[in-house]
Amino acid sequence: MKKVLAMIFVLAMLVSSVAMAETIVVMPKLVGIPYFNASEVGVKAAGEELGIDARYTGPTEGDAALQVQMIEDLLVDGIDALAIAPNDPDSVSPVLQKCIADNVLVLDWDTTANGDDVTYSVHQIDDKVLGETLIDLLVDKMGEEGEYAIVTGYLTAANLNTWIKAGQDYAAEKYPGLKLVTDPVASDESQQEAYNQALALIQAYPDLKGILGYSTPAPIGIAKAVQEKGLNEQIAVVGTSMPNDSNEYLKDGSLDYAVLWDPAQLGKLAVYVAHLQLAGETLEGYEVPGVGPIHVEDDGKTIIMGPPTVWTAENVDDYDF
Repeated sequence: MKKVLAMIFVLAMLVSSVAMAETIVVMPKLVGIPYFNASEVGVKAAGEELGIDARYTGPTEGDAALQVQMIEDLLVDGIDALAIAPNDPDSVSPVLQKCIADNVLVLDWDTTANGDDVTYSVHQIDDKVLGETLIDLLVDKMGEEGEYAIVTGYLTAANLNTWIKAGQDYAAEKYPGLKLVTDPVASDESQQEAYNQALALIQAYPDLKGILGYSTPAPIGIAKAVQEKGLNEQIAVVGTSMPNDSNEYLKDGSLDYAVLWDPAQLGKLAVYVAHLQLAGETLEGYEVPGVGPIHVEDDGKTIIMGPPTVWTAENVDDYDF
């Protein structure tokens, strides 16, 4: 009888531990593109290191409405924390407030949500630094005067818009000879659409000397268009892209600089921040394996992973992601 009771007790403890398992969901703008595929690696690694249920799920299209529906479904299932890269901060705001009302910890990562909707905002980079770095690199290739264009991801993406604005403010002050020929054009996170937009810009503006690409597929699509037209020496291309995707184009000169960070580290950092907050542990100074110490900015909310990495034809083979 005692053995039976003991077995029942052990089973009850096991069931209880499963029921109490910490569930952290990391949601990208969309799944299926290399950048967010790399982020998933970091999320899964964090889950294994911490011994928690770290899930990575998102829509197959960069659609805020799809994100909202997925979050509604997650709330029915029951989760402890959500880290989201919103496609449209305003569209997801009501469901994030619903998460908060249900005692779900909400963070943003990669792309900012509305400030009142999150406890922490996990940034890959200092937005101002990145925006200015991209402009400096463009000028390094095309010079301080001339026409250039911008191909972005989604026009509603808060992170991309912040980088663009930081760059434009900086360019207006430091490089008044630069001329942006038109408002940023959207590629909708599609390499093919970025290629199409770049071809249209090249045709519409024959004096174009540079194109900036924001979102990881955009610089590759732009580089393909420049490569196809044989304009490697006439049009400078700089943008946010990963080294493996950029390798071919950096080496043939159709892409001059690729700028980013390790998205796997960013995914891992988001999980660690959520876990530490749920556990009531101090974030400041905590050493995240493979990432480094956490630093919370003076606003008490923003966490910046680190400085940008710049890839060129000379150093791109040193990286593999």
